Amino acid sequence: MPQRPHTVPVTLPQPALPLADWADCYELLVPGQATTAISAAKRALGDFPAWVRALMWLRNAVVSPFGLKGSGASPGGKAEMIGSFPVISRSNEQAVLGFDDTHLDFRIVIDVRQAGELAQRVSVTTLVHRKILLGKIYIAVITPFHRLIVRTMLARLSRPVMAMR
Repeated sequence: MPQRPHTVPVTLPQPALPLADWADCYELLVPGQATTAISAAKRALGDFPAWVRALMWLRNAVVSPFGLKGSGASPGGKAEMIGSFPVISRSNEQAVLGFDDTHLDFRIVIDVRQAGELAQRVSVTTLVHRKILLGKIYIAVITPFHRLIVRTMLARLSRPVMAMR
């Protein structure tokens, strides 16, 4: 039976977003082949299921009148992207994605570390710096959806990697 993601405590401040005032972290033990943080990020966040894309479309429709960004894509399109998130930094053990907006700044931190010879522990930490009241309201409204989406996306890592044809 595949592992299910579980919550782990987060201590603030965090280097990826030192001013963060909201955070959560989910972790999963992934047996089998070794992976890097960037490849784990691509598998988890690179291609959302239809129901998540529908929620993101709804989110963008609701927040666009307030001048909030729909994604982190830069106008020049030069940033490396995973899904709708720009990659801020990357190493084999950690990938940091995210962007800053008028209401909040956020980071998604994917960490990969060995858990014995035949498994790795992958965690996804979301860090948010809520700048204004709208940021606090936004996080309060989206948190239940965020939790479901992060757990679902992280659980994708426990599935076998399909060979490219």
